Amino acid sequence: MNPDFLVIGAGVAGLRAAMELAQAGTVLVVAKDSLQESSSEYAQGGIAAALSDDDEVGLHEQDTILAGDGLCDVAAVRTLVEEAPNAIQELIEWGAAFDRDGAQLLFAREGAHSRSRVLHAHGDSTGREIVDTLYRRAAAQENISFRSFAAMTDLLTAGDGSVCGASVLDAASGERLSIHARAVLLATGGLGQVYRETTNPDVATGDGVAAAWRAGADIADIEFVQFHPTALFVEGAPRFLLSEALRGEGAALRNAAGERFMPRYHAMGELAPRDVVSRAIVSEMQRSAGPVFLDMTHLDTAHVRSRFPRIYETCLSCGVDITTQLVPVHPAAHYSMGGVRTDLEGRTSRAGLYAAGEVACTGVHGANRLASNSLLEGLVYGARTGRAMREEAGGGRCDGTAPAAAIPAIEEHAVRGLAWEKLGIVRSKDSINAALGVLSAAQEHGVSAKGAGRSGYELRNMAAVAELIGRCALERRESRGGHYRSDFPEKSPEFQRHSVISSHGGYRLE
Repeated sequence: MNPDFLVIGAGVAGLRAAMELAQAGTVLVVAKDSLQESSSEYAQGGIAAALSDDDEVGLHEQDTILAGDGLCDVAAVRTLVEEAPNAIQELIEWGAAFDRDGAQLLFAREGAHSRSRVLHAHGDSTGREIVDTLYRRAAAQENISFRSFAAMTDLLTAGDGSVCGASVLDAASGERLSIHARAVLLATGGLGQVYRETTNPDVATGDGVAAAWRAGADIADIEFVQFHPTALFVEGAPRFLLSEALRGEGAALRNAAGERFMPRYHAMGELAPRDVVSRAIVSEMQRSAGPVFLDMTHLDTAHVRSRFPRIYETCLSCGVDITTQLVPVHPAAHYSMGGVRTDLEGRTSRAGLYAAGEVACTGVHGANRLASNSLLEGLVYGARTGRAMREEAGGGRCDGTAPAAAIPAIEEHAVRGLAWEKLGIVRSKDSINAALGVLSAAQEHGVSAKGAGRSGYELRNMAAVAELIGRCALERRESRGGHYRSDFPEKSPEFQRHSVISSHGGYRLE
């Protein structure tokens, strides 16, 4: 039960790290749900790398920094883009089947990219192809074992504050199990389920951020949440993501009157950064008092169906034929730029604890992630973190303890609605304070977590993450990237710094 290395999460970052760790000891990969249920698995947009003849690593770096709106860590970006080509070539050698035109890799262009550098697999199933490739390779390694349907409830900490394991809830038995390890990797993915409207899978409840917070680790830039502009908006249907690649292929956004409106908001039109497009859609819906649509009807039908088979079939199952009908869309919470603060090797501020992928904040995305850099981050930083862990982990395991924490007195739907309405695409001092007031009262009247099921622990995590977003959004009195304050609509040089918050050190800018 007690491995040398514990990896929490079975997406791209967790699997890639596990492959590195297996060279130095036993590895247990714990998945909250099935091994296939992760944000990586749902990623449609592709993976970016400067591999084409007309591209350069320096251009990928520039595009990433520009999208990050002044908050990218340059060293983190440079690491990402420089290691991207080799990481992709490695995947291909391991059997990943990216789309090709004959023998040549097929590169697409997506929002805010200056070159066509985005690789896809099976049109719009890139994440699934990468995860499947990594899983096949990881599962073949003798030192790696997997445990599914085991939800992390807390990290285990020693007296000196170091992390030496995790408490997990076993779905089959209902028991809480303590797993001790020489080092722990958080690869738990995103936090989109904190919001009522999200493209994220049900498992994305911010567990890694919340557990790291309770364990005393630094959380950085958590107020920066990216809302994907175009999620399918059909009553009764999930908020299925409609990839940015659709707009890259020429899909247009139209208001209720049928007018294409994006050129009024940004020179790049539909390919403007995601935060710009999301706010434009909200503004247009308010201005015209009607829905917004994504229009692909002018594109070649056969091409759309072959290029986006998963999107085509999913929309069709919801009653919309994207080749002949306008598709109703709405922004939805999609990606967290912030998370558990790490260095370039995945180290957190707590010894023994590492983080990689969306749960981590390396500074690579700044205030707004460039499209198709997320799978790449999981791949590059998963490998880097795995190497650091195997080289640095101590020789023993300790008997750590989990912090006592209560389940807040609030319903899940209330947390998600509060976050969407008060801490969402447009925020203000009044809306943030209203949300924090409700969350604080709910925490004050919370009940013991003893005997709670998975949903109870998830509620505790979502409420904690919503409160962290609110506290940091209140302090950041400006608008930048994925954080927009209607009462402070401009950027301020004073805030061109990272927000850092911890349970023991409070809030600071660095």
